[in-house]
Amino acid sequence: MSDCAVVLVSGGLDSATVLAIARQQGFRAAALTFRYGQRHAVEIEAARRVAQAGGAVRHEIVDIDLRAFGGSALTSDTPVPKDRDDLSIANGIPVTYVPARNTIMLSFALAFAEVLGSGDIFVGVNAVDYSGYPDCRPDYIAAFEAMANLATKAGVEGRRLTIHAPLIRLSKAEIIRQGVGLGVDYGLTSSCYDPEPSGKPCGRCDSCHLRRKGFADAGLADPLG
Repeated sequence: MSDCAVVLVSGGLDSATVLAIARQQGFRAAALTFRYGQRHAVEIEAARRVAQAGGAVRHEIVDIDLRAFGGSALTSDTPVPKDRDDLSIANGIPVTYVPARNTIMLSFALAFAEVLGSGDIFVGVNAVDYSGYPDCRPDYIAAFEAMANLATKAGVEGRRLTIHAPLIRLSKAEIIRQGVGLGVDYGLTSSCYDPEPSGKPCGRCDSCHLRRKGFADAGLADPLG
């Protein structure tokens, strides 16, 4: 399946955009989502919607219980920070950082890609509006790609794997504009770290703040309100 790419789909705004980009580039998309014990589990249903609407040919939802370790407000009972301003969000690594999450997820994606015979993985990491997460930086993605090509049968045999991170240097507004241009329905997505049981976003966490600012800077209305 050399024309197939594994696309990490969380159900959020960024991953919905990345799925659309992969499809635009001519790849058939195998979506990969994780139920990892996150408190914002409504994103799993959002991921189902996004994968279906985005034309994924396959969608795997994998269970890994990171609550066993905790260490994050997303996988424990630690309160999710609310009502922080831009300066506070940009300063330091927040408690919503999930230890090694992207490394874990990319490792699963790497295994999935190798089984599919795919040389391409798409991930929606972003180093501009990245809230201090160390595993969203360009040097991290480059290092993981180098490791992947050393650690797999495909890589050793010369079938190079590429980690695509097309959003990594874009602002949230630029991501939204690109997604809208590709026909992404952001009304299907879920970005909130601490949503209500109904799925309604809290409107106060860092992720809600960055989403709201992104739509405002793009001059567009968020379909979630």
